[in-house]
Formats: sequence, C-alpha cells, structure tokens
Amino acid sequence: MLFESSLRRELARSFGAALVVMLTVVLTMLLVRTLGQASRGEVDPQALLLFLTLAVTGQLPIVLTVALMAAVVGTLARLYRDSEMVVWHTAGLGLTRFVPPVLRFAWPVWLAVAVLALLVGPWARQQTDELRQRYEQRNDLQRIAPGQFQESANGRRVLFVDRDAEAGHSGRHIFIFDHEPDGAYSIVTARAGELHADERGTHLTLHDGQRWRRSADARVWEGAAFERYTVRVADAPVAAVELRRRSAMPTWMLWASTDAALQAELAWRVGLVVCAVNLVLLALAATSAQPRLGRSGNLLFMLLAFVVYYNMLGVGQDWATRGRVSPWGFVAALHGGVALLTLAWLAWRELPRPRWRRARAEAPA
Repeated sequence: MLFESSLRRELARSFGAALVVMLTVVLTMLLVRTLGQASRGEVDPQALLLFLTLAVTGQLPIVLTVALMAAVVGTLARLYRDSEMVVWHTAGLGLTRFVPPVLRFAWPVWLAVAVLALLVGPWARQQTDELRQRYEQRNDLQRIAPGQFQESANGRRVLFVDRDAEAGHSGRHIFIFDHEPDGAYSIVTARAGELHADERGTHLTLHDGQRWRRSADARVWEGAAFERYTVRVADAPVAAVELRRRSAMPTWMLWASTDAALQAELAWRVGLVVCAVNLVLLALAATSAQPRLGRSGNLLFMLLAFVVYYNMLGVGQDWATRGRVSPWGFVAALHGGVALLTLAWLAWRELPRPRWRRARAEAPA
C-alpha cells in the first residue's frame, strides 16, 4: 500500500538520522568522562576503547528510545507542515490509521531495546566493573610508570622506580615515601632492587641505600645506611570477591530474588521497554500542526516528556528500594497511566470537532 510504504520509508530515514545524532552526542560525552577517569587512574588507559564500547552499550536502550521517538515526531511534523496530512485525512485515513504502520516499523527497535535492557546492558556493566576492579587491584609497583612518582592504592605510599629492561622485575634509583599506620613517616632510597613473590606476598629487596624514619611523636629524623633491605609492596593474593552492583546483576538473578532493591532494579529494566512503547504512542498523539510552536515545538515537547518520564522511572526505583512503594505497583501506575492518557488523547483527536470550533475556524479573520 502506498500510504504504508511511504510512511515506513520516511520513518526509516528519520530514525537513521536521529540515531546518528544521538550516538554522536552520547559517544562524545562518554569519551570525555572516560578520558577523565583514565587521567585520574580509575581506568586502564590501554583498555580505553573497551571501556568506551561497554559504556555505549549500556546506554543504547535510551539512545534507541529517543531516536525512535524523534523519528515519529519528525515524520508526522513534516506531514503536517507540508499539508500531506490533510490529503490523507481527506482520503479517509484518520490519525489512528497511522498506528499500525508505525507499530510495525517500531517493533524491531522495541525488541532491541528489550534485549539490551534485560540482557546485554547488565552484562556490559558487569564487564566494566570487573575490568575496573582488576585494574584497581594491581600492586603498588605495577601502578608506577618509569620515571614518575606514583601514589599507592591506599594513599599511604609514594614510589619512584627507574625500571630496567628485565620485564619490570628489577629497577634502579628507587625512592619510597611511606606514611605508616601508626603515624610515623619513612623515606627509603636505594641504588637498585628486585621483586620477589612468595606465599606471604610480593616483596621488594633493595640494595645499597639509606632509610630515614620519624615517629609520630618525634620531630627528629633517624637515618641508617643498608646494603640489603626488604619491604613488602603487596599482600598475598586472596580469592576474588564477586562484588556486583544491582545494575550489573543478570536479569534472571533479579527475577529469582525477593529483595526489594533487586525487584526495583528489575522493574526499572522492564520499565525502559514499556517506556519506549508508550513514548511512540505519545508522539503520535502529541504531534500536531501548531504554527505558533515553530518547526521544533513538537520535538521539544516530546523531549521534555521523555525527561519527565525517565526521571519518574528513577524516582520510582528509589522509592521501591527504600520500601516506600511496591515496585510492580508503581510500574503499573506509571506506565498504565501514561498508556491510558495516550489512548484517550488519540481518541479525542479522532472525534469530530464541535460546531462552535468549526465555526470559529471558518470565520473570516
């Protein structure tokens, strides 16, 4: 059918353009944030591209939702602006006749949003957490770069090593400043040193150096020279503790749990999918010919509606986590209310205009 084919073709063009714009904006924001984290030592610079890919994957449900909503608004606004909507209405195609072709175009995007929100997104956040945790668990000597002063993981030690070519297991011109747990300070310098690992941890053996120490209640530094001195730079490896955020837990684990916080997270993920459906229907009902709003008035209204809708999802998740509301009760109230409002709006726009509205519209200016 000419009507459906032309509508779906224009929806596809609008969706592609909106998706490119949204991905560009999201990529730029995430790149700036990731570079900032890498400069602060929170992200491994060598895995920067992987971190960025996983971060974008976690934001794809929102990107696809906004791009699909913008495509519907842009297509209908163009039809109204060029008076093509009047032609379709004259041919007997009301606004509700646009619903089936739009739904047939949107359902693959909704399916992608569901897969990303329920399966891929949690997996991407889990991988990000594991990469970040492995990077933070490096020992102090692995943290430093040749010729640079580097703070240790606990913030109590500053190290400097001019490494040689022996795969980082030995070095020369070593400097260690240590703030001990009892409040004392110590400074150690050495000509050379090498690493040794055993069941007690990783130790750095220093050769031909000096050590100065000042206790917490004294003002005088005490120093001594040494030919051989050993300092522990990392504890013995322990079994990795699986630490997961709620947002990184698999959906099936949330479904099997009865914890209120986990059920709130599951309701939020399901809400993202329902939100994508409701926003498309709301875009159909809200887009109209309003010359006073300008060319982008409908789009601005829908972006505002998306922001309010998305923030309400976050508020509902927080309330459900705190036990103030039932997670699924809030989901039914919020999404059901938006769906009923949207359907009522569509039905109202299909009703014939009253006589007084027709007379005012036909009255001479």
